[in-house]
Amino acid sequence: MTTTVYARVESPLGELLLVGEETAVADGPDAAGAGGVRLRSLSMPGQKGGVVVQDGWRHAPEAFAEVAQQLEAYFAGRSTRFDVPVAEGAGTEFQRRVWAVLESIPYGSTVSYGQVAAQVGASGAGVRAVGTAIGRNPLLVVRPCHRVIGADGALRGYAGGLERKKLLLGLEGVEALAG
Repeated sequence: MTTTVYARVESPLGELLLVGEETAVADGPDAAGAGGVRLRSLSMPGQKGGVVVQDGWRHAPEAFAEVAQQLEAYFAGRSTRFDVPVAEGAGTEFQRRVWAVLESIPYGSTVSYGQVAAQVGASGAGVRAVGTAIGRNPLLVVRPCHRVIGADGALRGYAGGLERKKLLLGLEGVEALAG
């Protein structure tokens, strides 16, 4: 049995909303990894398509202690990667391919939308589809969609807003042109 749990965490981006799936112990000891919770969503205030707490969800900050520690370390410049259990099944097959590319972009680096499209075999008009898939990334910050910029080095779209994208890139030592 799976229960949806959530917590709110303060960050330089504003209050982040963490949503996860908590799996009952009866489903197996490693059914959901550490703490029994798999992260399903990380969103921020005013985010385009951001998650809103629903009736029946359980407020469980303790379930997200490890994620909160990793976020704190990232924002403090003490960590360059995330290692958190993630809920399976979100997105289409194409979106999951795009998101896998996002996860491979090294800390402090950027790639263009066209480069992501080439990696998933969606050249030409497929760049727009890649941009849409990136915009539907449910795990902002943890799955680093902020590292994707325009071919000219300019900031382009970010569900959390271009100012937050610029802040995240700045934390990683990347200077990007304004959007």
